[in-house]
Amino acid sequence: MQSGGTSLRIVAGAVGGGAALVVRDGLDAPSDLDGATLATPQLGNTQDVALRTWLADHGLDTSPTGGGDVDVVPTDNARTLQLFTAGTIDGAWLPEPWASRLVLEAGAHVLVDEADLWPDGAFPTTVLVVGADFLAAHPDTVRALVAGNAASVDWIAAHPEEVADVVNARLAADAGAPLPEAVLARALAHVEPTVDPFAAALPVLQRHAAAVGTTTAGDLDGLLDLDPLGDVRAQGGLGPIDDAGLGGGPR
Repeated sequence: MQSGGTSLRIVAGAVGGGAALVVRDGLDAPSDLDGATLATPQLGNTQDVALRTWLADHGLDTSPTGGGDVDVVPTDNARTLQLFTAGTIDGAWLPEPWASRLVLEAGAHVLVDEADLWPDGAFPTTVLVVGADFLAAHPDTVRALVAGNAASVDWIAAHPEEVADVVNARLAADAGAPLPEAVLARALAHVEPTVDPFAAALPVLQRHAAAVGTTTAGDLDGLLDLDPLGDVRAQGGLGPIDDAGLGGGPR
């Protein structure tokens, strides 16, 4: 929105689902959170907006600058685990695998599974984006990227028994250590690898973000370009993914 619709395009989904509000013992209802301190990964990211929206729906005020009935503190996920373990924060709205880590490693419990707040439990957690200028200049490269993403999603669906080992091997190589098997198993059970960006959810997320003050209202027309994904799916005999009327470039 800052660029007037010229900066980037969502060209596919990657992961849906897998976010939750996890809290310490004794917090079992929205009213229990009055005066609590909760973490999110980043101011204005999808978990931050989800938490602030859910709190507002239950009559609890927050502020992007901190304070309010509930103090929401944007915090790096690894730091959130440390702060929760130390008792410095009362909980967090987190994506996987961090929600599972707080539950299994730090004794948190799930107060809200975000999937329960969306029709059919479907909402985007990770999407594949490219620069609009790059897409215009290198359509074949973008199509190959989309095809690779789709192939990865298909492989995961076809090899459920191998996914955990492959993911943990990559984590060990990139992050220096794998996840505990129980954490990874729980996390994978709550996420959905998918090429669907759940386009219909994006205007809802935008309205929520504007309502809680983390961004301004704006026009999302042209945010998606699912033509490369449509070409890839057509080659596999599959139909197009719905762009909810947000495709076609700026209008």
